[in-house]
Amino acid sequence: MPIVNRRSFLIASGLTALASTRVLGANDTIRVGVVGAGGRMRSLLDAADKAGAYQIVAVSDVYAPHRDFVREKSAGLATTHLDYHEVLEKDVDAIIIASPDHWHVRMAVDALAAGKDVYLEKPVTHTLEEGATLTHAVRSGKQILQCGMQQRSWTHFRDAVDLIQGGSLGRIPQVRTYWWQNYRNWVVKPTDVQALDWKLWLGSAPDQQFSDEKFVHWRWFWNFGGGAMTDLFTHWIDVVHWAMKTDQPSSAQMLADKYVFDQWDCPDTIQAAFRYPGFDVVYEGMMNSSIDDGGLEFRGTEATLKIDRSGFAVYREGVPTGQNPVLSEKSYRDGTIAHMENFFECIKTRKDPNAPVEAGVAAARAGHIGNFAYHHGGQTAWPAKVSG
Repeated sequence: MPIVNRRSFLIASGLTALASTRVLGANDTIRVGVVGAGGRMRSLLDAADKAGAYQIVAVSDVYAPHRDFVREKSAGLATTHLDYHEVLEKDVDAIIIASPDHWHVRMAVDALAAGKDVYLEKPVTHTLEEGATLTHAVRSGKQILQCGMQQRSWTHFRDAVDLIQGGSLGRIPQVRTYWWQNYRNWVVKPTDVQALDWKLWLGSAPDQQFSDEKFVHWRWFWNFGGGAMTDLFTHWIDVVHWAMKTDQPSSAQMLADKYVFDQWDCPDTIQAAFRYPGFDVVYEGMMNSSIDDGGLEFRGTEATLKIDRSGFAVYREGVPTGQNPVLSEKSYRDGTIAHMENFFECIKTRKDPNAPVEAGVAAARAGHIGNFAYHHGGQTAWPAKVSG
């Protein structure tokens, strides 16, 4: 007979979150545990520095230089750990997770079960099936989970969504999204393999030989990430879901290939299209050109709104080109700061955050559906009709 401890009983019975044991006042310092301390975590902690009073209590990462960096950032106060479960045992209010995607749901569910609030980087899931697991873990308890889709807190994105939902663009039959980056300019530095626990990094992924490419560019290998559809498209489709008040396409098409990076699993060049009730969403991007970066265009019958992380502009139909745009707004700071502010505020007020679990699951799901189409002849209806 298997041994049933208190934690496994809670998870098996559906009680995946304990009530927070500490009531925080408006001026209290939030105690934080860091899980996954690579490049994205450094950006999140930079934002946290500007978001409010917090203290890093403990850090977990399988790579020693990452742990050491966070410990130094905490002025030597943070304890360091290989196993993230040891961080969950600390007296912390919240866990910030920025691990590779294949660890996201497991770590988040364990943190929620330990009574910790969670900031979970996007995509919040690595597979379609994990969406229900994560949603249940959040909604069966009282813990806060903020999904790492910072546009939800970014002022000009919020203003743009208000314009769209207010009807300023007219009817919107099409939304265009795009994101171009150039990985040829990114130098992969050799990893100190003596300072890395590769087996622990793999976790539930199939056993395989270490390579610098997989460790650094893990987003482009199916065992660990989902390529551009879950790394980049996830951000933009979340804005579409939010603005258009919908959360799931009825079909998807994806034309994609590896034209430059043969060493990856995931395609480096993509054209994709998604059908939603009453409108279509298109995505295009490649990882060999960075001109134009990333953004969205909401194409309405009365006006078009173009938006990226630097601001937005509205172009009215029938207005001479020289007088366009008719309305514009610039970003005045990184939205990750406001997103972390919202997370810290919700830890204290116990209100739902700007990017709740349902939004994160829906955004990740759209990227997974695109990848599903890619693996099944380039197109799929959704829900997919699986023969057998």
